[in-house]
Amino acid sequence: MKDNVDKDSLNNFYQTLSELVGVENMLKIYDYYKGSQLTIPIHLYDRKKTAVRIIEEFDGNNTFELAHKYKYSQKWVRKVIKNKDNYKYTADE
Repeated sequence: MKDNVDKDSLNNFYQTLSELVGVENMLKIYDYYKGSQLTIPIHLYDRKKTAVRIIEEFDGNNTFELAHKYKYSQKWVRKVIKNKDNYKYTADE
């Protein structure tokens, strides 16, 4: 089916998407989500699951590295560590 796609006639969104992920993957996304309104979260990682990981990976001196790794602010990482008792569940919950 990807051979039948007229790339020059695509909607700008789908044209850009096909450049990013390829025509075949663009068509999969189109088929799955067509007609839906999507909101793309700013953060790649879930806050609660990330908080658990940060607590597990904190070595006493790596707030900058954790903030960079999970793309959250260092201030938020320090807050998670300070309030670690609020994150007693596991990342699988």
